[in-house]
Amino acid sequence: MSHFNPAFTKFFKELSKNNKTDWFNENRKTYEKEVKAPFNAFVGEMIKRIQKHEPEIKIKPADAIMRINKDIRFSKDNTPYNIHVAANISAYGKKDKSYPGLYFQLSHDKIMIFGGAYMMEPATLQKVRNYIAKNLKNFSEAYGDKKFKEKFGAIQGEKSKRMPEDFQALASKEPLIANKQFYYRAELKADALLKKELPEVLMEHYIAGKKLNDFLKTALKSK
Repeated sequence: MSHFNPAFTKFFKELSKNNKTDWFNENRKTYEKEVKAPFNAFVGEMIKRIQKHEPEIKIKPADAIMRINKDIRFSKDNTPYNIHVAANISAYGKKDKSYPGLYFQLSHDKIMIFGGAYMMEPATLQKVRNYIAKNLKNFSEAYGDKKFKEKFGAIQGEKSKRMPEDFQALASKEPLIANKQFYYRAELKADALLKKELPEVLMEHYIAGKKLNDFLKTALKSK
């Protein structure tokens, strides 16, 4: 049995056309029943599945699930709500997006899956680059893994326009060291949302990205 039903997708279809506080308040009961409750249960199941591979993860669904309210302080789009639900499963959950985990967002039109390291501070980025420089083979094996390439293609992220001197020579050998972010992404069609196999599909993506996530986590813990 699927975690979600057509009422989930219907809610977000309508929200995308009526992204206003009044409309949301009028439909809050539908949101609570058809979106919030099933997504909370789904995230709980995903946490349990991932804990089998990462016992150090001790979070609850509330620690992973992002607010549906948008932060519009720095956005040109003033609509108040996201038209998706999202969660970040890692040892730190939604509190730390720089720590590698499994991030996914579900909506009426698609499912997005992300992993890797994002929004890193300069000191954290320096650690990752230092670790890559000392472990080039392991790094290339992680992102060159067959399953990783099948599911995600390649590492993505903004690059530094000017590289620190220490890494300039190395950048010609491993261009990814110029990245300021090391994330990967996949997009699934919306019909996957209503299938009972959705948890297994997300776990397939989790496993495909695990080798790179593990490399990045080790890098973040290095001195």
